[in-house]
Amino acid sequence: MSDDPEFHSLRRTHRRFGIRATVLSVGGFLLYVLLSSFAPGVMNQPLLGHLTLGLALGLGQFAVMGVTAWYYVRHMRTKVDPLAHRLRAQRHRNETARPDTAAQTPYNTSPRGFRTW
Repeated sequence: MSDDPEFHSLRRTHRRFGIRATVLSVGGFLLYVLLSSFAPGVMNQPLLGHLTLGLALGLGQFAVMGVTAWYYVRHMRTKVDPLAHRLRAQRHRNETARPDTAAQTPYNTSPRGFRTW
């Protein structure tokens, strides 16, 4: 399976997303921490009443995490899951075509195709 081009595409797609999501999440948090440490005057700017720019950016971290989670679910459903389903179906077809190799697998799989411990 590791020689299959679709498997490489699946790994590449998953890896690219992971890099973007990490940069977005960690970068946003790091920017907030750096601004809090090195630009307290900017972070103390009042916006509305007692709401400061720093507090608004801190609350914005929840929005960043929410957007990242939403984007993760959307990406998995549209890009990764279809490739994984095709690979699983292809593996299932290959195993049913050669029943002698299915008995030699080092672990059992559940009816849904997941490894059982």
